[in-house]
Amino acid sequence: MNTTLSTSSLKKINHTALGGIEAINKILMPVSCLVINRASNQYRSRIFKNILACGFEQVISIETYSKAKNTEKLSQEFPMVKFICALESCTKGDLLNLGMAEVKTPYVLVVHEDLCIDGFKFSTVLAKKLMEFNCFCVSPRLLSPEQQVLPVRFTPNINKSSFEIESSLGVVDKAATLYPFDLTGFYDTKKFLQLGGFDSSIESPYWQKLDFFVRSWLWGEKIFLSSAFSLTYSSESFAEDKTSDYSSQQFYLKNLLPVFKNDHCEIKRFSFFSFKNHSACGFSESGKLFSQIRSWVKDNMYRFKMDAVTLTEHWNELGEFK
Repeated sequence: MNTTLSTSSLKKINHTALGGIEAINKILMPVSCLVINRASNQYRSRIFKNILACGFEQVISIETYSKAKNTEKLSQEFPMVKFICALESCTKGDLLNLGMAEVKTPYVLVVHEDLCIDGFKFSTVLAKKLMEFNCFCVSPRLLSPEQQVLPVRFTPNINKSSFEIESSLGVVDKAATLYPFDLTGFYDTKKFLQLGGFDSSIESPYWQKLDFFVRSWLWGEKIFLSSAFSLTYSSESFAEDKTSDYSSQQFYLKNLLPVFKNDHCEIKRFSFFSFKNHSACGFSESGKLFSQIRSWVKDNMYRFKMDAVTLTEHWNELGEFK
């Protein structure tokens, strides 16, 4: 995979890499497993044994330095696993950018470590089914430690000119979702890279995630749910901070303000005043941000296949599995 992350604002994250010096003996599928370490976990040896037993072509662990307490020891125990440790504070999206740059397979399963302890399975039969979706990302059915179904279906909506997202517990096979819960899913590697990855200039994990996946839909990609694809957490999932701040303004400008016309999207100069009325920034800062993102939209104008209004108004039609 030589495609590079180029369309988003990416920052170079100081990181170190350990392991990955031995080939995996049992490879059963052209799929990598990208594991996100959310917190220090006493069961990490068991986790990597479970993952390696599935037959992935690559296994890559991504984590922040503060949480990588036994990474050096693990890299010696599992030399076929590549451990990438960020040496600075960053979001899960930034970590995913780091990990995806190392993937050499056409598909990649992204999971958190607390989904891989007891009962974790990912078969070649399931991998083949998910490949047949032929889409950017397939999102799984997720269960809490108490076996309660978590909301994994997200639908965009416009209510009184405000962009809203409705969540649902119901998992219908091949139903569309705006984004995968907790970033967990089965991804097409090439499509991920072509979308440019997560925008590192957006500091809020929630708004960074929303920016990436809404962009994927606006640029013509799709995300579906699979009822056959199910994973269970061993610990409670973390709540997301959805506070409106500078990051939410970046999301608004990049995804909600562009208007589709003929074969491209654009942001009109006069729309700055509408943006400024809803911005908490001063006039100068608002103007600078508006100009930067207007320029970004211009650079990528032909990547857009629709605007946010079209996405929400025709969601049922656009989300049909074909």
